[in-house]
Amino acid sequence: MKNSKSFLWSIVVLGRLFAGSLQMHAQASPVPREIVRTAMQTELSADLNDHSRWRYRDAQKDGSDTVSIVVETDHGAVKRLVTRNGKPLSDSEASTEDAKVQSFVHDPSQLAKQKRDGVQDGKNAEELLRMLPDAFDWKLQSEDVKNLTLHFEPNPKFSPPDMQGRVLGQMAGELVVDKGQNRIVTISGKLTEDVTIGWGLLGRLRQGGTFRVERREVAPGLWQITETHVHIEGKALFFKNIGQQQDEVQTDFVEVPHGTTLEQAAEMSKTMK
Repeated sequence: MKNSKSFLWSIVVLGRLFAGSLQMHAQASPVPREIVRTAMQTELSADLNDHSRWRYRDAQKDGSDTVSIVVETDHGAVKRLVTRNGKPLSDSEASTEDAKVQSFVHDPSQLAKQKRDGVQDGKNAEELLRMLPDAFDWKLQSEDVKNLTLHFEPNPKFSPPDMQGRVLGQMAGELVVDKGQNRIVTISGKLTEDVTIGWGLLGRLRQGGTFRVERREVAPGLWQITETHVHIEGKALFFKNIGQQQDEVQTDFVEVPHGTTLEQAAEMSKTMK
């Protein structure tokens, strides 16, 4: 599964949170549920048939504000840090980052790990995507010329098998679907109740935690994640944080030629444009 490849990868954070099988008998009205099911099938087909690779700017807030340039290839994705807290890297920092990139490009173990992680992330995200039509009660909220907006609420017959499934089962939110292409534009949700771990003795995820994923068409028929926001907070035993905190925005997508090598990708990652 490629980095920023499709809706499947784009909800990898959610896949990590929610992955797992579930038992349910959805009773949502058939029209909204079928809208979601069609979008799900379209996304699965698109992921299977889209072999494009991309160069893009990846901005993240995780303790410090960072900007990286990511270049995807058939052999892996090269990621180079270029700014921190709004400032370009110093000469020594840039030299260290270049050594890190070169180490990755020429280290089979790092490349293999990235591939394994991508495959697992893809499986988790696909499981979540397949859950969407039946895991919630759906209602058509609004419609305009371009999009359908659906609201979802926890399915009372959802029987989660694990903690990740319990988090999924307590989400409510919105799904926006592009009418012309049946592609998922936005998915967002909020925890409607606290989720306790070990009857509350080991930890608790707090009500009100949110996620939002935005996707856009960056070339005809080709969609990419452009924003990922996850803010789910809590405490575990000994007061260690157990939540997910992520704000990521991806811009300036340029398609990478097929056959690009990792060494070429490393060079392509050196400039901001």
